[in-house]
Amino acid sequence: MTQDQIILFALFAGVFAMLIWGRLRYDIVAFSALLIGVVLGVVPTDQAFSGFGHPATLVVALVLVVSTGLMRSGAVGLITRTLVDSSRSLGRHITIIGTVGGVLSAFMNNVAALALLMPVDIQTARKAGRSPSMSLMPLSFATILGGMATLIGTPPNIIIASIRGDRLGEPFRMFDFAPVGALTALMGLIFVATIGWRLIPQREDAIAHASDFAPYIAELTVPEGSDLVGRRVAELIDEAEKADVAIIGLARDGKRLYGSARNTELRAEDALVIEAAPDALDEFRSAMNLAFSDKSREEQLRADGEGLDLLELVVPADARIAGKTAQSVGLAWRQRAVLLGISRQGKRITSQVRKTTIKQGDILLVLVPRDRSAEVIDWLGCLPLANRGLAVTEDSKTWAAIGLFAGAVALASFGLLYLPIALGIVVVGYALLRIVPLAELYDSIEWPVIVLLGSMIPLGAALEEAGGTALIAGGLVGLTDGWPAWAILTVLMVVTMTLSDVLNNTATAIVAAPVGIQMAQSLGVSPDPFLMAVAVAASCAFLTPIGHKNNTLVLGPGGYRFGDYWRMGLPLEIIVIAVSVPLILLFWPL
Repeated sequence: MTQDQIILFALFAGVFAMLIWGRLRYDIVAFSALLIGVVLGVVPTDQAFSGFGHPATLVVALVLVVSTGLMRSGAVGLITRTLVDSSRSLGRHITIIGTVGGVLSAFMNNVAALALLMPVDIQTARKAGRSPSMSLMPLSFATILGGMATLIGTPPNIIIASIRGDRLGEPFRMFDFAPVGALTALMGLIFVATIGWRLIPQREDAIAHASDFAPYIAELTVPEGSDLVGRRVAELIDEAEKADVAIIGLARDGKRLYGSARNTELRAEDALVIEAAPDALDEFRSAMNLAFSDKSREEQLRADGEGLDLLELVVPADARIAGKTAQSVGLAWRQRAVLLGISRQGKRITSQVRKTTIKQGDILLVLVPRDRSAEVIDWLGCLPLANRGLAVTEDSKTWAAIGLFAGAVALASFGLLYLPIALGIVVVGYALLRIVPLAELYDSIEWPVIVLLGSMIPLGAALEEAGGTALIAGGLVGLTDGWPAWAILTVLMVVTMTLSDVLNNTATAIVAAPVGIQMAQSLGVSPDPFLMAVAVAASCAFLTPIGHKNNTLVLGPGGYRFGDYWRMGLPLEIIVIAVSVPLILLFWPL
């Protein structure tokens, strides 16, 4: 080995060791390795930061913003709220929510898809009276599998497509991964939904609640021209239960109708009195096309600002609003804010929310213009709770968000527009339409992942330039000399999958894809089947909670232990290899 190869292998070994150790965050580890590589002269100075402008890095960042837009617009909720039912058997529930998660993961970042569906799954488990540990891991695995089906579903696919473009002149297109990825995902999902979940140890101490706080008492208004006009309150009970909302009364002309409310026909401007957590409140409002309690004030807020924020505020004894009502302190006209709900330690509130006297210890749910959050908090003298990512669904923009995204995917799929440009247009459209507020545009991007990518890409290119990947490929070719093609692909997949189980899948793809190309060139065959093998293997990290972020996300809520993952993950990885190798050889012949 040359001196440069020794240095680069040592750097990669150090990076892998530090990532397994886990005491330092992966972006710091990768960026430090890049700087060391530059100082030692193995990474050219003029190429040190080329990874931050690489198409793969840009696409990952853009996909994260687009995913946020699809969630904020209600496009994803439109699908999920009609498909989840706590009365279903566990196997059927996993089949349905896993399928939804897999399909969503194909068209949005799979971490974002899990983040969206995880609260839904936990709520469903709570309603069904079972531990969420039985369904959260299957959901995580389903979203990982679904990401393999398209170019933008998972970062390894984006990276491998870009490497193919750099090395072979043309990247993979949007649905080139689908024949192998989608069919492999389907077989994996069948296993997870029928057998896999039975292998998971049940953890009774898992979290099975939807919110850390008592639900709010809130009011939602039936707007003029609503389809709900003329329907009885009792007819909304099923929809309310799906959203985890309890309808506890009806307000008409300033009066509460409790006992007779269920059989009352709704009129325009009636206010439904409900009990719900903030996310459930917004989901039900969006699903039923209801308005907030102060509709005229809400319309002014939407017209004035860059969007709306939901604040959760604890009322101390010396707060301006303590002992007063939202109406009497002029919350609406002085601060352009709307009191949506009050949480009062399980006690029933019998007057209209804005006319309810606020007490010390109450938790208020307040709708404010996004640029005035700090001023409203200071003026009220309340204490904000830790940010739980609450957001107001922009349901009036649902179809605009879907249309923009679908158009971009179509143009990119037919080769009419370069994918990063197409996604960039979607992001600009979301910003101009305020689907994703400008103030939050960059908050959607997971910067540690961007730093990891930007740092590892130049290191991977340096290893390739120094002949390091050719050395690894030569060793694997020598090991498999005389073996059939399927066996060689299997070895490559096992090595890649093993790395992905203990490392970040992005880093694994950056290292393994050039090795696959070198193996193909050494054998004198097409590199495409080897790249597809790396794409599938790099995405399928099912043995540990550290191999993929989705597995890490469900670790706490599911009450899992480190050794729980392999019980379902090991047979799933075997199934993935057994299914994908023949599919690769069928659709991408040597």
